[in-house]
Amino acid sequence: MKTPPKKLLDQVRDVIRVKHYSYRTEETYLQWIRRFILFHNKQHPKDIGAPEIEAFLTHLAVQERVAASTQNQAFSALLFLYREVLRQELDESINAVRARQPRQLPTVLTKEEVRSVIQQLWGVPQLVIQVLYGSGERLNKGLNLRVKDIDFAQHQIIVRNPKGYESRVTMLPTSLVEPLKLHLAQVQRTDQQDLDRGYGSVHLAFALERKYPHANREWIWQAD
Repeated sequence: MKTPPKKLLDQVRDVIRVKHYSYRTEETYLQWIRRFILFHNKQHPKDIGAPEIEAFLTHLAVQERVAASTQNQAFSALLFLYREVLRQELDESINAVRARQPRQLPTVLTKEEVRSVIQQLWGVPQLVIQVLYGSGERLNKGLNLRVKDIDFAQHQIIVRNPKGYESRVTMLPTSLVEPLKLHLAQVQRTDQQDLDRGYGSVHLAFALERKYPHANREWIWQAD
């Protein structure tokens, strides 16, 4: 029996995973591709092209008034769809109305302001912010840390690149070593209780789950 061809979004998902893009990028690209298809009354993207992309991007800028970064994100998703999945080059240039890029200086908090913010928090949220500030990491990287990424002996945090490139190391402030150890001890007890009830497994990216079939229940792979 002949296997039916995969649906378009499943094809997109497969290509994204082969290229080792992050799960967040996968969800973002799929969302924009869905919106593009719905905007054009569910026409298949292979039957439309540059003019329709231009119309969609212009709609985002003019009617929805999205930020420039949002419009660029949508454009990247559609370029990926046509070039990497459909294997179609867009012969025409995309001359959509561009969303306005605001010109403003970044807001940088002083040490006193950061301390004031942290003092308004408590528990796990406070610890998360302290780790982010102390290590210089962005929110998404901090929230995706696993137990195995924290090296207490060397006072380091290993930041793993989800796209398969080299990982890097950043610092773990000495003042956070004991609070983090205490937090992990509490989490480990809860994790063991979840495992005893048949829960507690975590998501492993790409082929790791096939390579290490039981790793999703091991403590070192838990997101802390």
